[in-house]
This record gives sequence, C-alpha cells and structure tokens, in this order.
Amino acid sequence: MNKTEIRIVQKYLRDTLGNPNILLDPKTATKDSVEVFLDQEFIAVVSRDNEDGDLCYNFHMAILEEDLPDEEDL
Repeated sequence: MNKTEIRIVQKYLRDTLGNPNILLDPKTATKDSVEVFLDQEFIAVVSRDNEDGDLCYNFHMAILEEDLPDEEDL
C-alpha cells in the first residue's frame, strides 16, 4: 500500500472506530498490506484487494483466547 492509501484508510478507521490512537504503520507496508497498531500494540492487518476491478480494504483482526477476559470478569 502506498503512503496516500495508508493515510486515507487510517483516517477512516480512526473516524469510524472513534479512536485517534489507531496507527497504520508505513514501515510495515508491503505492496498489498499494512499492520495496524493501537497504542503501540499490534492489533490487525489491513490488506488491499483489487480483484475484479473493485478496490476494497480488508481489516483482519485475530483475537487470541488468552487475551479474552475470564467469564467471572464479565
């Protein structure tokens, strides 16, 4: 992803999720993806998809079981 795409998608995520601390790190960018950080912690990957001429960006976040709260903490 290029720098312009990264800035545009980053602003969209910040506005949509209501968190100005979301950062798409240009140092991690490849041709079709970039890593997403929240307060310096890696949380997701955004990948660019231009199949069939329809450009879109996919946000993929994996949640590890060990990161989930215990049932008694709910």
